[in-house]
Amino acid sequence: MDPLHLRSAGTSLVVSFDNGEAEVIHWGADLGSTLPDLAILGEPIPHSAVDANVPAALLPQGSSAWQGRPGLRGQRIADGVPGLDFSLRLRVVEVQADGSSAVASAAIASAVIVQKDPDAGITVTSKLTLHPGGLLELRHTAVNDGTSPFQLDELATVLPVGPDAVELLDLTGRWCRERHPQRRPVQQGTWVRAGRHGRTGHDSSLLFAAGTAGFGNRHGKVWATHLAWSGNHEQFADTVADGRTMIGGSELLGPAEVVLQPGEGYTTPALFAAYSDRGLDGISEAFYSWFRSRPHHVLPAASTGLPAGKPRPVVLNTWEAVYFDHKLDTLIELAESAAELGVERFVLDDGWFRGRRDDHAGLGDWYVDETLWPDGLTPLIEAVNSHGMEFGLWVEPEMINLDSDVARAHPDWIVGPAALSHKDGGRLPLEWRHQHIIDLVNPAAWQYVFERIDALLGKNNIKYLKWDQNRDLSEHGHAGRASVHAQTLAAYRLFDELRKAHPGVEIESCSSGGARVDLGILERTDRIWGSDCNDALERQTIQRWTGVVVPPELVGGHIGPTTSHTTARTHDLSFRAITAMFGHFGMEWDVRQVQGAEREELKRFIGLYKEHRGLIHSGRMVRADVPDDSLMLHGVVSDDGDAGLFAVVSTRTSFAEQPGRVAVPGLDPERSYTVQAIFPAPGDADYARTFTQVQPPAWLPSGAQASGRFLAEVGLPMPVLNPEHALLLRFTAV
Repeated sequence: MDPLHLRSAGTSLVVSFDNGEAEVIHWGADLGSTLPDLAILGEPIPHSAVDANVPAALLPQGSSAWQGRPGLRGQRIADGVPGLDFSLRLRVVEVQADGSSAVASAAIASAVIVQKDPDAGITVTSKLTLHPGGLLELRHTAVNDGTSPFQLDELATVLPVGPDAVELLDLTGRWCRERHPQRRPVQQGTWVRAGRHGRTGHDSSLLFAAGTAGFGNRHGKVWATHLAWSGNHEQFADTVADGRTMIGGSELLGPAEVVLQPGEGYTTPALFAAYSDRGLDGISEAFYSWFRSRPHHVLPAASTGLPAGKPRPVVLNTWEAVYFDHKLDTLIELAESAAELGVERFVLDDGWFRGRRDDHAGLGDWYVDETLWPDGLTPLIEAVNSHGMEFGLWVEPEMINLDSDVARAHPDWIVGPAALSHKDGGRLPLEWRHQHIIDLVNPAAWQYVFERIDALLGKNNIKYLKWDQNRDLSEHGHAGRASVHAQTLAAYRLFDELRKAHPGVEIESCSSGGARVDLGILERTDRIWGSDCNDALERQTIQRWTGVVVPPELVGGHIGPTTSHTTARTHDLSFRAITAMFGHFGMEWDVRQVQGAEREELKRFIGLYKEHRGLIHSGRMVRADVPDDSLMLHGVVSDDGDAGLFAVVSTRTSFAEQPGRVAVPGLDPERSYTVQAIFPAPGDADYARTFTQVQPPAWLPSGAQASGRFLAEVGLPMPVLNPEHALLLRFTAV
């Protein structure tokens, strides 16, 4: 059987079938249109080893003497006897290339590989798609062909990385400090990042990458994966004794959570994988290309009922402005103030439904509170719409308070580890923010939640839902059995059905901030909330590492109050604004209190965002490798190279007296550009506080002109910025 060769955007994936398995010979740089006889790759057989070559297979197997993690773990249970068929011997029986039953000899972009173990009664079908931008999508489906149940414990999606991948990078974090990088060398054994939150998790690694020594933003080879799943999961690097390393991930299944009856199947979450020989920015390009080619992506989303090419509107969210203190007159004043600044979407946050005066009660009772809103939400919505703004609403459909009408009426709808409801003596998990989880695996509970949110959207002119999820799914069970897997699928179905019923409504995924950020939820939503922390200094790192996978138009970035309510850190408006600009921009602030010169500065900045959002939300992300780690330079360059927008950011004091010349990569090397500092500008309220220098660099007051090559190789001397300040630079091709 001929090898399979998928090629796209500088990447090749080669799968050989010579030994009967699907062996991944190469995933990495493009190999061109012609492959040699792959028999030349036969490895030597060392002493004290199995007497055969051990493949780095698409599904690693113990039966082939693979010493690392097997691709599939499970056991058959026959006549009450567990532990049967514990070791599979899967062999390829069919390969379909681009829908054809024959293997094409030319380079192709997708394939289906079928492997069977007829003795064990298991078939695994693998679907591989190499998308036009170079992003590889891989998923497996295992089917029980036997006559008795098969308990599936793990079905992993893995890929081998090159031998020069000697360093691992993944992300970790906590509430208000999501997605911070950590590095370690590749060593023999397995490095596992497990998420047992029942949701993606604040500490989840959005990206799991292996690369050459010291790989950075713009240099080095990188192999990276992402598991598109919002429930429990593992991501890992597995290095065996002969030095080969596999990276990948799998759903982390609970005890007996997936038991396949005869004829039943299980499909893994998709593993998305990208290779780059240009550092992490190349990885971002592959992911961004995939996101932006989706028919339901927020910008060209005509298929969802949204206007084609609709720009990301400026948002005002009410949370840090009023919290739970909902008064119609106050909110209308806030809406009027927001509209005068140029806001385009007004979002009413938590506190609008029955019994909700704080976070102890009301979740699950998705009815507008008649005591607060005797005429419903209509007066506020009409006031918002009269100023040309869309109206959005906060909901948390997957959660429930014990102090709620629905919990009192249906205690059996509350998730717990026991088969009995808590009213009948069953134990509940510990409370988290005074709340529990509603059991969406229960058809009646799912239908209730769907009908309530459907009714809200049907009766009110709501264009946007901020969909929150404020706790982990700890001790999560249905009818006494672990059910995170089923709950995740039920939540996905809830999103899907509501989107189908209301195609013109956009949905944001919020989960105590950034605890549900993955491509599984992003398949169903139009934006994620990066973090509950609006502190601009924290956001610089959070947004930078969220943006390695998720493009800026999908990441909510807001200006919060002058003093952050999560960190008590105080920042000038310009630093907060420039930080929020490189995302889907908005504000979470009582803007009625912004007056005088500061209000004029804010209004001017909103105009700048509107002027440049088309570039920010469609261009190539560029992150410079700046030797001085107190300084960051990042930005966006248009695909045609006509324009660029960059932020120079000082995160703390530097060891150097001045930053010196800083290279600006990513522009067209053969074109000449004018560069101008556009925000803050002389006359802005906090312009003087941005710098700490006797005189600026020569180019700063009136701009400069240089070629893209000069800017990338020589750079420009940057001003001496005060710590936690930033400067916005515009590049325009001459």
